[in-house]
Amino acid sequence: MARSERAFRDGRGRRGVAVGAALLLGAAVAQAAAFKAVLLVPADDARLDRTRVERAYFGHPTGPATDGVQVALKEAKLELESAGASMAVETVEVGSPADAKAAAQKAEKAGAVALLADLPADWLLAAVDAVKLPVLNLSAADDRLRQQDCRPSLLHVAPSERMRADALAQSLVSRKWMNVLLLTGPSPADAVRGAAAQAAIKRYGLKLSGAKPFKLSGDPRERDLANPLLLTQGGHDVVWVVDSDGEFARMLPYRTATPRPVIGDAGLTALAWHAQYDRFGAPQVSRRFTRTAQRPMSAADWSAWMGGKALAAAAVAAPKGPAAAVQKALVDGELDGSKGVAMRFRPWDGQMRQTMLLTDGQGVIGTAPVDGVLHPKNALDTLGGDAPEKLCKARS
Repeated sequence: MARSERAFRDGRGRRGVAVGAALLLGAAVAQAAAFKAVLLVPADDARLDRTRVERAYFGHPTGPATDGVQVALKEAKLELESAGASMAVETVEVGSPADAKAAAQKAEKAGAVALLADLPADWLLAAVDAVKLPVLNLSAADDRLRQQDCRPSLLHVAPSERMRADALAQSLVSRKWMNVLLLTGPSPADAVRGAAAQAAIKRYGLKLSGAKPFKLSGDPRERDLANPLLLTQGGHDVVWVVDSDGEFARMLPYRTATPRPVIGDAGLTALAWHAQYDRFGAPQVSRRFTRTAQRPMSAADWSAWMGGKALAAAAVAAPKGPAAAVQKALVDGELDGSKGVAMRFRPWDGQMRQTMLLTDGQGVIGTAPVDGVLHPKNALDTLGGDAPEKLCKARS
């Protein structure tokens, strides 16, 4: 046989193998189990108003949750295809608790295996109570959702207020800054979050040297309630500010009556994520997100990313279904969030165990649980409600 003829036939054979492999891959993709979920978000989200996003208050979102979810699914695409599965997430805007309920029911009827929610607490509960699907809470930090208003099907990716407060309290103990002045804002959310701060102060043996209200107001009679020099008089090691709005807190550091550090909603805060975290593959995660979303990865973005990642991992664990198998894998699965620990949902309140990052907004200066804080089973359970407290009766 002539050399040119052999070359022709060998080439044709290789092309045939390649075409066959492509056909087999195409058939596998065509037969892949196609799972779907729905992400519920507020319509006309006031948190994403341009003026608020530009201020970049600690712990506030700087972009839509859809971005984080889609980045996670994009990263998991190859693994999903290898397992013979796919996961698609549709974003649905809702304008009220009733809308959230209707959207959740529609998603369940359409065959969704789970819901993700970036919603206020009452809207979230309306959606959860309307369906039997597992619901991943991506943003609501309210402790009541892990306590008296918990639900068996509600899983929390976002850390709770108590987890953030416990992380800060541990940090204070480690530095021996034991005397705390607590400044709390005027909103109902501030009152609830202030109570969480006081609970953390008590839990870790700190001393509350004073608790004062502040208020930003145009009323001349209330001017003293917004004066940092007057509010921070007295003896204390640190000023803890609770400001859900964020405007007063951002003006507090370096304006105290005595040279004292500020923590809470300014100065040093505890967050699920910061774009400057530089361990455990975190820089690569932040870079991938920034390339896609064209903004730094915030704590809210990390929670959305983890929600998408949890869905993808569940589909990989149960690629052939049925939906119940995917849902069980979602509840029981172990996840890597590039924070150096294996993360799972706690059985007693649905909260995802996770490390908290301590940041001043410029970089990450530490993590919690801090070294030396002990727990009989898992140090991560020193953050937030622990099992013996039995705060969630629906899961007891």
